[in-house]
Amino acid sequence: MRSAVYDILPSKVRRSLSSFGSGLALARRKRRLSQAMMAERLGVSKATYSRVEKGDPTVSMGIYAMALFILGLTDAPFSIADPQQDHQGLLFDEENIPKRIRTKKEPTAR
Repeated sequence: MRSAVYDILPSKVRRSLSSFGSGLALARRKRRLSQAMMAERLGVSKATYSRVEKGDPTVSMGIYAMALFILGLTDAPFSIADPQQDHQGLLFDEENIPKRIRTKKEPTAR
């Protein structure tokens, strides 16, 4: 039975996950590792690892992260959510910066 995630996932996200999985498969083959070897190192079944290479959205993000670690690709995916790389978020920050800064007056003692 197919998960409901497939039905609500935007096509752009599905394509990105599929491309990501294909990239993992290519990196694995370049390192001369079989799917069975990767599955064993990840501690998952071969069927689960096969789903990783297909970009299955129901596979845990932790498994994807561990696969990247095993392949020596740990830096790339985690820099995606780096706040300094979030150009849209930085623009929002700039829009919310106040034009003037006023200091509050301290109440005087009586």
